[in-house]
Amino acid sequence: MPELPEVHTTATILNKLSKGRTIKYVWTDYNSPYYYGKNNIKDPKYFRKFSREIKGKKIIKVWRRAKNVLIDIEGYQTILIHMKMTGQLLYGEYKKNTKKESEYGWSAANDGPLRDPFSRFIHLIIELDNGKHIAFSDMRKFGTIKLIPDEQARKNEFVKYGPEPLEDDFTLKILRERLSKKPNGFIKTVLMDPAIVSGIGNIYADEILFASKIRPDRKTSSLSETDCKNIFNNTKKLLTKGIDLGGDSMSDYRNPYGEKGSFQLHHQAYQRKNEKCLRKGCDGKIERMVINTRSSHFCPKCQK
Repeated sequence: MPELPEVHTTATILNKLSKGRTIKYVWTDYNSPYYYGKNNIKDPKYFRKFSREIKGKKIIKVWRRAKNVLIDIEGYQTILIHMKMTGQLLYGEYKKNTKKESEYGWSAANDGPLRDPFSRFIHLIIELDNGKHIAFSDMRKFGTIKLIPDEQARKNEFVKYGPEPLEDDFTLKILRERLSKKPNGFIKTVLMDPAIVSGIGNIYADEILFASKIRPDRKTSSLSETDCKNIFNNTKKLLTKGIDLGGDSMSDYRNPYGEKGSFQLHHQAYQRKNEKCLRKGCDGKIERMVINTRSSHFCPKCQK
């Protein structure tokens, strides 16, 4: 699942490319009985309302909250998109396919990164007044797309989320307070809980804990002041690094240009099972354990 750096990268690029553009046309082939009656474009009735509400509206800005991409449009509404496990928000020229051309309704019109095989699962098209398209590729069809009132976008919709770790008002004191809410939780699981801190998932949690020399199965109540300080500093450092490197594309994340990020080239722990620990002076090997159904990678020699 795209984490804070990937969602931030996506929102930043989309804001640059689509801010000020007017929405001319909307298409989807989502249609799931499970979502009938729910606020999600997978309900065809809701999609018709969604389409009416956004067509002809200008995009004011694109931004991020937690792992959600928010597209503010004219008036008092915001398009909320959660990319879930395999979603990609892409930008470029797309063409509608015939059934002979592809099993998917739309595809990139030109050769290039947008033709990446991981990006062919197009289930939403938003056409803009410059002839370009915002396309949502969603291989597993887990994505969430809906409209929320602007006021709700900034309040009610996100009341369930913890603080943003890269904001200036996120301090060591606040981190300690958030962790103390789950004293018996494993630190890896607690860091990934969006109600505690926003935006951290499996990849960055593994890397933060490796950098902090803390085992992922430590209880939060066992953490010292120094441990918390290390987690705090490395959270800011590694999430910022993830943004600077354009996100992590070890799996199928692609930015709106269809390009890969490069944070995966700098992993110290994540998905390095049985490989030598890269910490200077450590002769350990990375191990993998499962904590609350999620895999965790760590060095048993230097993470205590």
